Amino acid sequence: MTVSLARNRNYTLLWGGQALAEVGFSASLIAFPLLVLAITGSPAASGLVLAVDATAQLVAGLPAGALVDRWDRRKIMLACEAAQALALGSLVLALLGGVASLAHMVFVAAVLGVCRALFEPAEDACLPRLVPDSQLATAVAMNAARSSLGQMAGTALGGVLFAVARWVPFLLDLVTHCLAFVALLFLRVPPREQPVVAERHFLREIGDGLRWVWRRREIRVTAQCAIVLNLFFTAFYLVVIVLAQARGVSSGAIGVMAAMLGVGGVAGALAAPWLHRVLGPYLSIAGVFWVLTVLTPVAYFVSDGYVMGGLFALMTFLAPTANTTITTHQLLLTPDSMRGRLSGVLSVVVGTAGALGPAVGGLLTEFISADRAVLVCAVGIALVTAFVTVSPTLRRYSAEQEGVSDEV
Repeated sequence: MTVSLARNRNYTLLWGGQALAEVGFSASLIAFPLLVLAITGSPAASGLVLAVDATAQLVAGLPAGALVDRWDRRKIMLACEAAQALALGSLVLALLGGVASLAHMVFVAAVLGVCRALFEPAEDACLPRLVPDSQLATAVAMNAARSSLGQMAGTALGGVLFAVARWVPFLLDLVTHCLAFVALLFLRVPPREQPVVAERHFLREIGDGLRWVWRRREIRVTAQCAIVLNLFFTAFYLVVIVLAQARGVSSGAIGVMAAMLGVGGVAGALAAPWLHRVLGPYLSIAGVFWVLTVLTPVAYFVSDGYVMGGLFALMTFLAPTANTTITTHQLLLTPDSMRGRLSGVLSVVVGTAGALGPAVGGLLTEFISADRAVLVCAVGIALVTAFVTVSPTLRRYSAEQEGVSDEV
């Protein structure tokens, strides 16, 4: 008899520990640029630290996926939690001693980025071994809800705690990673059957992961569509912030706008298991593209920050359902020996689009007006939506496991 996820000891340990870690991470992420600015007085240095964090995660992404498929995944997650706790502990001590430097903060940011690059594919690869196939979609959706809730709570806490003392948000992050480490100590992941390999070649293994993603048409097509959508939507987000400021929207209302992205994500993640079953694979994926195509041009006419916040919530509501459908299918389609590399490859390509999006939005608002930039983003989203609508690959998209084998 299959037990519910709530009674699945291993899943609840992983989920609960990472829910705490998400809160701490989001608190330190919002506090990091404030800390650098307070110590150095340089906005450029503040941006540098965040850029190092994101760049470290992207650069480490492909090697991390290969290592996750080589090594014990539970041990990787434990090592990542320990490394993050040590890095954060060193920063807290430096702040308390008044000796924190830009170089030290850059180092801590790099450690956090590399650890996330390793931890995320390790967790993704472990998930199908912790829950039965019939509950995998729900587990993926609940992980998305965990991330959204952690981001909302941590972002709110980070600013408040930084006002108490500069080191407090990082102490919170340190404590949550220690608690997550303890939870992982009690985690039991069923052992994997390691394929017999005469000789390992690390670069070849990375290449195998890239080829695996490219040769699976469903994975390749959904990744390409997600990249384009992510690029234009993150550009659109920045454009809308610039447009709101130009139209006299208050800073408080802009903050509410940003928060509503998280509200829509949480609500959508909670509804995702049900919507995933009701809509089916194709509508689950295409729905988010159609909604964004309809709602993005509406921003051209909206001048009220709170109305725009409601629009943001509607835009992000269906995203967790699409992510749940895609991630579940990909994990079931991919052999266990390849799941780390699958996650690593996809996190790099989608993450790169997310990183480029704000730059595209900035360039658009630099050379044309913000309201026209909204329309440019709307056209970009509409074009990829048209492709999704007619794509035979996506129309045949199946959430069922196909051809799963541990042979690569």
